[in-house]
Amino acid sequence: MPNYNVYKRGDEWVGERDDATRVSVIASTQAEAYDATRGILARQGGGEISLHGRDGAIRDKNTIAPGNDPRNIKG
Repeated sequence: MPNYNVYKRGDEWVGERDDATRVSVIASTQAEAYDATRGILARQGGGEISLHGRDGAIRDKNTIAPGNDPRNIKG
């Protein structure tokens, strides 16, 4: 199950796989980068996206189906 990070790099938002040497997505907004990264994960069979704020800190994590959500409660 691959894991991706969406974060700000210079003037652009990028989506990058944890073990990658290059970014997979480049976008002008965080929402565009998240949507494109989410699509990649859905096609790869699911995984987790860590969404970083402008300061670089993780502000949200989402599991894309059919990935394995570490929480066993809905929400």
